[in-house]
Amino acid sequence: MEKQQTGEQHARSIKRFRIIAWLEGLSYLAIIFISMPLKYFFDEPWLNKQLGMAHGLLFVLYVVLVIELKMVLQWSMKKTAIALAASVIPFGTFFLNEKWIHRP
Repeated sequence: MEKQQTGEQHARSIKRFRIIAWLEGLSYLAIIFISMPLKYFFDEPWLNKQLGMAHGLLFVLYVVLVIELKMVLQWSMKKTAIALAASVIPFGTFFLNEKWIHRP
């Protein structure tokens, strides 16, 4: 019974992480390719402020979930560091999601 519950907890943790990683990556790309050009080329900073706030929240959530996965899946420090670094590389979270995180 306990092993089944642990499996369900792992599945929930992975599902949460996959969703947040996808949203964090999407918000990062939106900042880079949409709001930053609007801010610097068209002097329209309003979208950058809105996306920046959302991205900041998603980034913090991403870091918390990476730490959770480290504990739940017993990741090494190297794997954890790579997962954290993926969040600052464009398209990094999408790659991580596809190659490392197995669907429950």
